[in-house]
Amino acid sequence: MSLKHAVLAALLEGEASGYELSKLFDVALANFWAATPQQLYRELERLAQDGLVQARVVQQERRPNKRMFTLTETGREELRAFAVEPVRRPAAMRDELLIKIQALDESDPAATRALVEERMSWAQGKLARYERVRDRLLAGRTEEEYLRETDRVGPYLTLQAGLAYEREILRWCERVRTVVEQRAPLG
Repeated sequence: MSLKHAVLAALLEGEASGYELSKLFDVALANFWAATPQQLYRELERLAQDGLVQARVVQQERRPNKRMFTLTETGREELRAFAVEPVRRPAAMRDELLIKIQALDESDPAATRALVEERMSWAQGKLARYERVRDRLLAGRTEEEYLRETDRVGPYLTLQAGLAYEREILRWCERVRTVVEQRAPLG
């Protein structure tokens, strides 16, 4: 998958500037796709050149003008075609902490505990952000009401994957911490 399709999918939420897309990636897509603002701006330029998005300039007082991007019909067709293609292969996990845990027997248990605590802190922070996004989407409704009433369920379902992932990371970190604490006296 390319950044192209992630940007096109993000623009399903409506017109957005590059800055707004960057914030959307930080909040709504960070659980499954990361991109720097520079990558997003370059991709928006390519998408505009390819006719998949169109840009309009918004004049601003006391600020530089900004460009607002929307999907074109060609962009929607591209996204529809992408959405039905088979997944080429499942995502591969690349996580530096897992390599460090793999080498756990060669390391200092206190350092390992510190690394796990740091990961837990990150996961708790992401989980809290995702829960705020979920609460904003639900806006006081039950999940069943939201799913029945909303026009788009994709953002909610991907958010659920992010919540589940961070919860599982926390459970795994707890397990690692317990094992490290139990083994520390043996070393």
